[in-house]
Amino acid sequence: MNSLTTAPVLTSERLRLRGPERGDLAAFTRFMTSAPSMVAQGETVTAEQAWFGFLAGIGHWHWHGYGFFIVVERQSGEPAGRVGLIRHSTWPEVELAWHLFEGAEGKGFATEAARAVKAWAGKALGLETLHSYIDVRNTRSQAVARRLGAVTDGTRAPHEPGAEVWVHSMDIR
Repeated sequence: MNSLTTAPVLTSERLRLRGPERGDLAAFTRFMTSAPSMVAQGETVTAEQAWFGFLAGIGHWHWHGYGFFIVVERQSGEPAGRVGLIRHSTWPEVELAWHLFEGAEGKGFATEAARAVKAWAGKALGLETLHSYIDVRNTRSQAVARRLGAVTDGTRAPHEPGAEVWVHSMDIR
């Protein structure tokens, strides 16, 4: 398959991170419409909304030069989720975000992939800080942020009042 973006391919010990491909739409749609983590946060969408979100993610790469990578388990070749950088037009900072597909959680993939993205963001993009906007009830994502060396600054995200702002220094841990 061919990437629909200009995303580079990043690798880590167990993962390959690449740009989205047409074949990724089905896994992305399942995640967005029915994943237990999305249901628990009340953030599921329709299949049509997932399609628009998938296309917006591709456009994000073309607009900003960065976006979500598809995380692929090197051993199985299966998509495990998406991890990357995002900045919507009204957001104050670039966000480092992660979403793992069902069955990929609890294996350390989010931390491993986010470390690779963080290193790329510092080297290739020259970013000095990244932020994560994490729901105050999402203890699993908070734990990932801590493993990445991020700390909450105690404020709430202006675009998402239920989310705390976590700040990542660019020293790679």
